[in-house]
Amino acid sequence: MSTPAPKPVPQANDASLDVGTKKSRKKLVAMLALFLLAGGGLATWLLLPLKTEGKESARNKTEAASSGPPVFIVMDPFTVNLQPEGQFLQATFTLQAANAEESESIKLYMPQVRSRLLLMLSNKNVAELSTVEGKTQLGTEIASLIENPFAAGLKPIKLSNVFFTSFVIQ
Repeated sequence: MSTPAPKPVPQANDASLDVGTKKSRKKLVAMLALFLLAGGGLATWLLLPLKTEGKESARNKTEAASSGPPVFIVMDPFTVNLQPEGQFLQATFTLQAANAEESESIKLYMPQVRSRLLLMLSNKNVAELSTVEGKTQLGTEIASLIENPFAAGLKPIKLSNVFFTSFVIQ
């Protein structure tokens, strides 16, 4: 028995082999680049809302921390003569500051706060103050007077509300 002779393998010419290999490599590189771009785009699309939500939640936490629990400042009673003379107003109210820092600023400048308020209140008349709208307007004016800076270069003070706790006109 004789062993069969191996069949000769057809030889492709070297130039065609190189061209086929180069084309498949280019296709492979192009597909790899396309896959990486698609993967990066997908990752960005999926992770971008998470980053935005993280920023928003951090902003909300900062706002919540700055607002915190309410800070109230109980004012001593005011007694002033109203216009025209003969009647007077005795009023007590509580200020709600935006935060503890604002509260401390108000307390620091309390003599100026009281002076501004006494001047404004003594210029009112019974007709202005006897209605609910008049009292609401008075609360707005009080807040406006206190929010104005007390010295040059200071930032305005932020009040959340003015609550009347006593209001007597005689």
